[in-house]
Amino acid sequence: MSKSSKSSKSQRAVEYQTVSADYLEQRQLRKGAAGWVLLAGLGVAYVISGDFAGWNFGLAEGGWGGLLIATVLMAVMYTCMVFGLAEMASAMPVAGAGYGFARRALGPTGGFATGTAILIEYAIAPAAIAVFIGGYVEALGLFGLTSGWPVFLVCYLIFIGVHIWGVGEALRVMFVITAIAVIALIVFVVGMVGRFDADKLFDIPMTDAAGASTFLPFGFAGVLAAFVYGIWFFLAVEGVPLAAEEASNPKRDLPRGIIAAMAALLVFAALMLLVAPGAAGSNTIAGSDNPLPDAIRAAYGGDNFLAQFVNYVGLAGLVASFFSIIYAYSRQLFALSRAGYLPRWLSKTGRRKTPVLALVVPGTIGFLLASFTMDGAKLINIAVFGATVSYVLLNVSHIVLRVREPDMERPYRTPGGVVTTGIAAVLAVAAVVATFFVDELAAAITAGILLVALAYFFIHSRHHLVANAPEEEFAAIRAAESELAD
Repeated sequence: MSKSSKSSKSQRAVEYQTVSADYLEQRQLRKGAAGWVLLAGLGVAYVISGDFAGWNFGLAEGGWGGLLIATVLMAVMYTCMVFGLAEMASAMPVAGAGYGFARRALGPTGGFATGTAILIEYAIAPAAIAVFIGGYVEALGLFGLTSGWPVFLVCYLIFIGVHIWGVGEALRVMFVITAIAVIALIVFVVGMVGRFDADKLFDIPMTDAAGASTFLPFGFAGVLAAFVYGIWFFLAVEGVPLAAEEASNPKRDLPRGIIAAMAALLVFAALMLLVAPGAAGSNTIAGSDNPLPDAIRAAYGGDNFLAQFVNYVGLAGLVASFFSIIYAYSRQLFALSRAGYLPRWLSKTGRRKTPVLALVVPGTIGFLLASFTMDGAKLINIAVFGATVSYVLLNVSHIVLRVREPDMERPYRTPGGVVTTGIAAVLAVAAVVATFFVDELAAAITAGILLVALAYFFIHSRHHLVANAPEEEFAAIRAAESELAD
């Protein structure tokens, strides 16, 4: 490992070390493990648990109309952002994904802040989903369990184990689980569409809030309050580019995969938002922890085979998201560690080219958080706040790169260019504000984690960055070009 050297004038706040070939050989992922279909499945898997539960709480905050407006706005935000991510992923196909994009656009501090916000989202979300899985298993009376922690432990052990086994195997297992969850959603829609009645959408009593109506029973403020729950239909789809170094043809497959995943998620969100409350009544499922089976029972006047089928098979939706987001946190941590922003030992890969410690360490933390808090809603709110902060930075990164580097090679180009990601950036700022008002404590916890991480960066890691990490090399190219231009 060579002696530290000062960075170029555009990056003078940091110092780099050029590492040996052995360092990078110990930190390699398995290339060619996924084509665009598996990547699309990964994108759907990240999110699909949100179709089974969570979104319905937005009915209690904004009524059906408020949740509809919030979901449409968040759908626009995610769609516009996905187009921008598809472009950046095709131009910079690295495992760091969001961190790598922001690193080139916003510098080391901006890149690290973006990567940390994404890591908060992905490390905390599985803990929240584990709590939901545990509650689901208890509610079904499976295995005679009266406490969720054994379920949390089994989930983390099994699914981290599958990821350590190999990325190709993990992605195929995840694809099968996701397909089962999709079948459950389709069966739900087919079984419920005949019970649809538009009047049931508006059965929540109107309040005296400003702007209240049958359409917006909680007034204008209800729309803002419902933003968080509109996000749940799409949260984490942005993680598809994290598979860049394991994709068969990343410049082609990443844009196809993430756009196909987003298209599927838009269809699922529309169906759930329309069919479930339209067949059962918005008021009926507004506070339900298990809204789809409860909607079936309300629509049919009691329990039946359809409710039981969706109840049991729907567990696959939670498992799919849990399983896939473990993949996401490991790749984001792997990239930040490989580049020296976080302790380098976390990025070592095993014999099967999987980042073992980047899988195990956050998994251990997640298990402890789930076991000690038992508060899935609080954990998911922390994850959502981290996500929305990263969305602002990611969209700004696309705009900066388009303006500052118009000649960068871009195998895929965002329709509408900076106008598209500009719309996403504005909506992302609104989402940050909304999540803050929904849960100030969760926002404060997320902000605290970000501040601690940034303190570590300024005190230690900015002096020990790895010059030949892929994400840093992309940024170095830009710095060299800038110096030549000067």
